Amino acid sequence: MTRPHDLLAAVADGVDPGPFALVRREGADHLELFTGTVRAVDRLADVPLPDGPAGPRTLALVPYRQVTERGFACVDDGTPLECLQVAGHERLPLADVLAALPDAPVVTTDAGFDIPDTEYADTVARVLAEEIGRGEGANFVVHRTMRATVQGSPLVAALAALRRLLLRERGAYWTFVVHTGTRTLVGASPERHVSVDDGLVMMNPISGTFRHGGTADTASLLRFLTDPKEVDELYMVLDEELKMMATVAERGGQVVGPYLKEMSHLAHTEYLLAGQSCLDVRDVLRETMFAPTVTGSPMENACRVIARHERTGRRYYAGVLALLGRDEAGRQTLDAPILIRTAEISPDGELRVPVGATLVRHSTPEGEVAETHAKAAGVLAALGLRPDAPDPGPGPAPRLADDPQVRAALAARNAPLARFWLDQRPPGAVALPGLAGRRALIVDGEDTFTGMLAHQLRALGLAVEVTPWHRPAGDDAYDLVVAGPGPGDPRAVDQPKMAALRGLLARRLAAGAPTLAVCLSHQLLAGLLGLPLHRRDAPYQGLQRDVSVFGTSRRVGFYSTFTAVAAADRVASAYGPVELARDPVDHAVHALRGPGFAGVQFHPESVLSRDGLAVLADLLGHLLSVPPGRSPAVAHAEG
Repeated sequence: MTRPHDLLAAVADGVDPGPFALVRREGADHLELFTGTVRAVDRLADVPLPDGPAGPRTLALVPYRQVTERGFACVDDGTPLECLQVAGHERLPLADVLAALPDAPVVTTDAGFDIPDTEYADTVARVLAEEIGRGEGANFVVHRTMRATVQGSPLVAALAALRRLLLRERGAYWTFVVHTGTRTLVGASPERHVSVDDGLVMMNPISGTFRHGGTADTASLLRFLTDPKEVDELYMVLDEELKMMATVAERGGQVVGPYLKEMSHLAHTEYLLAGQSCLDVRDVLRETMFAPTVTGSPMENACRVIARHERTGRRYYAGVLALLGRDEAGRQTLDAPILIRTAEISPDGELRVPVGATLVRHSTPEGEVAETHAKAAGVLAALGLRPDAPDPGPGPAPRLADDPQVRAALAARNAPLARFWLDQRPPGAVALPGLAGRRALIVDGEDTFTGMLAHQLRALGLAVEVTPWHRPAGDDAYDLVVAGPGPGDPRAVDQPKMAALRGLLARRLAAGAPTLAVCLSHQLLAGLLGLPLHRRDAPYQGLQRDVSVFGTSRRVGFYSTFTAVAAADRVASAYGPVELARDPVDHAVHALRGPGFAGVQFHPESVLSRDGLAVLADLLGHLLSVPPGRSPAVAHAEG
């Protein structure tokens, strides 16, 4: 098949042309046509990626339920992992495709959200109170689905919608139709989830939604760019994707940005993350299921929360399209946009457009309801279910991001962040003397912030291993044990995870063995030392603060709902005297240290912790008797 007309003529004649995909990647003046056969596989490891000449091998439709491969919870709807095995690949000029696509309105009936606005608002309020308010995580994405019935040929409707998206939508990472015979997907996804090229892994966290309906002005955009909710929302997903990069990239991820992602009905803020990896691209896909922008954080518990509050499975929403191939040198390649702003149409015309809102501590039910409408607007307009944005006219649309005030507002977002994640540095640049050859074990409490923590400790000079809380690893064989963060109520001491972490900390305290506790484990350590635990009236989820840590002001990031409290700066314990760094107003314990142990309520590894590396260096000096950590190299890394 050498022209789009051949395929489209078959569709117009009512003939199914067989499986195919039409894809326009961001900024391209052409579309790619992929044809071949489709088969379903059970696992990402089974996705075909044979050797051979350079080019694409497989386009995989990865459903949300695939997250069960990581052992995470979901409402399992049985949606298959389908693979278009690419037999034909052509580049088609954009103008030719537009001329060949059907130029007709899409007609639908019986359109409406499966969850009405009022009911969705109630769910938002419940998640804010019962999940974020009780320490289950920092942010969660709950979806609902616009449903309708397409009149006429579903495939013709999808291709007509593609034409309107190509003409009207802008800023999309992929604009596409994928037809497998059993389903048709059409959409304009703004967000790259993950890509791999020449061993370089890139991720693209996008969050914060500026609703403008095609008539944006600079003043309202500047208000959006300084809105604490929108700023915090992007920081939180940046932290969560850095956790993923810490897993798949040898030295973690470097942060680039932020940028403004401008689309026809709205704009988003975004970062790029980059890191080198030698993993098979299918392993990269598995370890990054799925983006926090469509799930939440911490990831594992976010999946549990979603399963508790969503009544139906997500099908392909929040999953990915994944194009796997090989380059000229035979190396694996991957390009995987997130399946959002996407409609799924069944052969009998059933239409689904799922959409979700990111719920954070600043959220309001009314605001999140409005966000779901705004996010769905582009694809719904292409399907005739919403008004179009104003016609952009010929030529490129003016870019709000070109305004000097907008550029300055975006750049200002990096000022409070940790330079450790923003700057490149050679190996060993921040290593502390005295740590070479010493080993640390990090015990993960179901929050992969531990991956970021591992990268920081390695940068400081330690050899580091990470193990989950339920898998004993012989902690007495290590010079330092770090009991890590995680979701949950630290007062629930009989809960298996809390009991295991408390047991670990108690053994270390009794042995006088060097131990550092972070966030949840800090709370458990404080409880063992006799300090009372308190649930905050307002959660500290994704909150950045300047606090005094043993006499030095530090800017650090908190992800917590609970805290220890104390009436004095020093207390006696069964394990020796304990020095406390307390809040002067509410007496919350931000950090503690005693003979052979220390704990911090904040996350020194977070991108929000501008001074996190210096805090870790100081604590290592206390725990492992190494020279003081505020070396010039560490000071430079923290900026």
